[in-house]
Amino acid sequence: MKIYNTLTRKKEEFVPIEPGSVKIYVCGPTVYNYIHVGNARPFVVFDTLKRYLQYQGYHVKYVQNFTDIDDKLITQSIEEGVSVKELAEKYIQEYLTDAEGLNIDEASIEHPKATETMDEIIAFIAELEEKGVAYAVNGNVYFEVSKVRNYGKFSRKNIEDLISGARILVNKEKKNPLDFILWKNKKPGEPAWTSPWGEGRPGWHIECSAMIRSILGETIDIHAGGSDLEFPHHENEIAQSESLTGKPFANFWMHNAMINTEGEKMSKSKDNFFTVRTIAEEFDLEIIRFFLLSSHYRSPINFSRKIVEQSKAAMDRLYNGKYQMQHLLGLELDAASDGDAAVQGEAENFKKRFVEAMDDDLNTADAIAVMFETVKYANTNLSEASSRAGVTFLYEALMEMGGVLGILYREKETLELDVQSLIDERQTARENRDFARADEIRDELKAQGIVLEDTPQGVKWKREE
Repeated sequence: MKIYNTLTRKKEEFVPIEPGSVKIYVCGPTVYNYIHVGNARPFVVFDTLKRYLQYQGYHVKYVQNFTDIDDKLITQSIEEGVSVKELAEKYIQEYLTDAEGLNIDEASIEHPKATETMDEIIAFIAELEEKGVAYAVNGNVYFEVSKVRNYGKFSRKNIEDLISGARILVNKEKKNPLDFILWKNKKPGEPAWTSPWGEGRPGWHIECSAMIRSILGETIDIHAGGSDLEFPHHENEIAQSESLTGKPFANFWMHNAMINTEGEKMSKSKDNFFTVRTIAEEFDLEIIRFFLLSSHYRSPINFSRKIVEQSKAAMDRLYNGKYQMQHLLGLELDAASDGDAAVQGEAENFKKRFVEAMDDDLNTADAIAVMFETVKYANTNLSEASSRAGVTFLYEALMEMGGVLGILYREKETLELDVQSLIDERQTARENRDFARADEIRDELKAQGIVLEDTPQGVKWKREE
């Protein structure tokens, strides 16, 4: 597998530190509100990465944090009239609800919280101070950027430009305008923890470094997140972690591109975002997962109602293919036939091409294209004359691919017995050339919101929207 490494700006062959095992850390949400679809993109993308690595036989240790103490949480807690802890717990649960809707595999994710990692954070800062790369002023602790050679190399930022910009907001406590906060002195009314520098709370960047060292070790295989985190967050994580350990922080860095609405990056600050919860009121979130995977993760994508509706139509085509194969498997088919070897060969070829797409820097867009080709081949080549073995080869190939991407997992709605009886009666009427009765039944079902479609493979139905 080749992965585009943000650190080197090129695709590289992925080789884990420990054979057969992969350690991944993904920057998680700051839990002060509902997540929007832009927030959801890295969670879906890197959940898919985890699924694919597991599919390839790796043991994956996957960590995604919750930032549960931050300026945004404090501000929002005041607005909602609750404690920061209550606010964080509320939106952690709301995130988990959205994650379930997006079919994110929560069972294999470890979610450390900043407030529960305080001892590790304080110890990390103290060690940085002992190393001479951090300094305390009036209860605040800063990381001294000038002690890091080539600071800015990760994000390809020009240091002189950064310094010029940083001077706009002068902080007289800092030795250098780029020095960043590790520990914040307590302000009245804010949550605080006891530390060697007085009561306070951690800065944003330090929590990820402390969690990674505590849970995954000093060097990990993959660190991931949105491209908006490259600077300053990930740049600063690298600076503080590598200054402490003297070792590479992460061998591979993966960043997904942003989601735009009307040409602008989706964000809460611009008030141009759509929360996952709001979208779920109208659309199944599997459609959103499909939408997020239908483009390469490093490509910016636009979000609109029209695009979601197009994604729904595309998902319907995949489901129709799945359901048709399930229908055939429910019939009394011959166990095998002379053409099975050819069908098996096609199924294996589809799986091979799927793997090739995923091995090419997690190209889920091309992988989905292979799924559509699988369905097209099945619709063209399978019928009631096919063997059970032949249908099974293609059905299992399709479901295997869907499982890796986390889609196509829903089962067909079971029709009420009286409705099924009407469909059966209509079929009998058609066979007896009683087309008037067949049309009556079609109209009766349509009145119930059930649309029938007569195809060479049999009667298909769907709920009318």
